[in-house]
Amino acid sequence: MLEVSGIKAGYGSMAVLQGVDMRIERGEVVAVLGSNGVGKTTLNNVISGFIRPSAGSISFKGETLTGRKPRDVVAAGIAHVPEGRKIFPNLSVADNLRLGAFRRASNNVKQNFERICAIFPRLKERLPQSAGTLSGGEQQMLAIGRGMMSEPELLILDEPSLGLSPIMVEEMFGLITKINADGVAVLLVEQNVMQSLGVAGRAYVIEQGRFVMQGEAATLLADPQLRKAYLGM
Repeated sequence: MLEVSGIKAGYGSMAVLQGVDMRIERGEVVAVLGSNGVGKTTLNNVISGFIRPSAGSISFKGETLTGRKPRDVVAAGIAHVPEGRKIFPNLSVADNLRLGAFRRASNNVKQNFERICAIFPRLKERLPQSAGTLSGGEQQMLAIGRGMMSEPELLILDEPSLGLSPIMVEEMFGLITKINADGVAVLLVEQNVMQSLGVAGRAYVIEQGRFVMQGEAATLLADPQLRKAYLGM
């Protein structure tokens, strides 16, 4: 469904991605794992159209997305939930959700609103509240719910467990599994290796802008090199 080929990108004269190839099939959960500053968020932003690559190509369902604007990427069926959530704190929870359907699925707002409230019952209890009054975990749910309002076929999650308590981390990864069970493919970009490999079917490990390992999640989890580098085992 998603094909990324030979992508190079960066910021001004600073190169970050050094020629990245990856694919995501329909209905998959694919994890991209790595430490801070190695290119994970840059990869997300290239796919989402926020950064124009200097080389390489991106296609989604056979349609070229290379260099397209973010609104075109959303319209094609990709939703990006950024690191740090980026909700609108002064708007209500309900209004934040409705904004997710601005570019895509605007005719199905009521139906999708009910669907999101079923997936995230905690948000349903807080619809009139200002989004800024929610806990960190609730804000992350809101950010994901807002992305889901556009009926994406691929949902990009950038560090969804960042800053959450251990209990909320468990709940968040359970919700990712639930979303995927509804047929949505997920690109999960995380530092939390154990949890990510527990929900993903395949994974890529990125270091200094290159993928240095890739394969089935279970195989990578058993790899002694990965266990030593990321799990201290």
